[in-house]
Amino acid sequence: MKIAIASGKGGTGKSTVAANLACTLALSREVALVDCDVEEPNLHLFFPDSAVDVPVTTPVPEIDPALCNFCGECGKFCRFGALSVLKDRVILFPELCHSCGGCSLVCPQGAIEEVPRTVGRVACSCPLPSLTLVSGVLNEGEVMAPAVIRAAKMLAEGHPLILYDASPGIACPVIETLEGVDACILVTESTPFGLHDLRLAAEVVEGIGIPAGVVINRSDGQDEETLEFCRERGLPVLMTIPFSREIAAVQNRGGLICRDLPGWEERFADLFEAVVKIVGVSP
Repeated sequence: MKIAIASGKGGTGKSTVAANLACTLALSREVALVDCDVEEPNLHLFFPDSAVDVPVTTPVPEIDPALCNFCGECGKFCRFGALSVLKDRVILFPELCHSCGGCSLVCPQGAIEEVPRTVGRVACSCPLPSLTLVSGVLNEGEVMAPAVIRAAKMLAEGHPLILYDASPGIACPVIETLEGVDACILVTESTPFGLHDLRLAAEVVEGIGIPAGVVINRSDGQDEETLEFCRERGLPVLMTIPFSREIAAVQNRGGLICRDLPGWEERFADLFEAVVKIVGVSP
């Protein structure tokens, strides 16, 4: 079973929910937790441990100057502007390359071959006996996050239960994270911005056809607009986490409320059961 934890905006507590859910489930089963927020991964802060790094590479074109006649076919084909053909040279912008391989296919001179280029890494650790943490890390200045996300997800394949912590928003990295999941937990907050971006995220999971439910974090007890929206869209509210100084203190010191506060382990176990129910499979 594969469950994504996502949110329309940053700062809603998505990683907090993912970390606490993973820690709770690891008490009774094997769990893989994958940090797909590769531009700013932070789950390792909840689970400090030594990790093994695996580099992530993507293929980019390399031009053989002895064969290239500067016909311009590769530049015409590349819709992302990664190749610019001048009268006496070809300029490559590797950060723009989407590694589609089309330029090498259309080159009439056979002057293009693909070479690997490192764009990030995947760190793998086992901070708890039944928990495997996989963190994708995009190199600074790179923009092709989906390649690192795919590598992180692939490294976690084979585990019976996988939790994906998506990046905030609804852009390409989130779509890549949602690919192939069985359910999605949408984490929101009771603010106008939180509700606005929850609408966007709900439209995405609905469009893809993924069963979803909502966790309301930092609730001040005035969640009527969010609850009404969830009723309209048929989104069950799976959990409500109150706006609490005690909870904030635990999180600020890098702790987990499921471990440090009474009753929360049971609540996150109930959250998992609620997700299983919306998927309609046996846990």
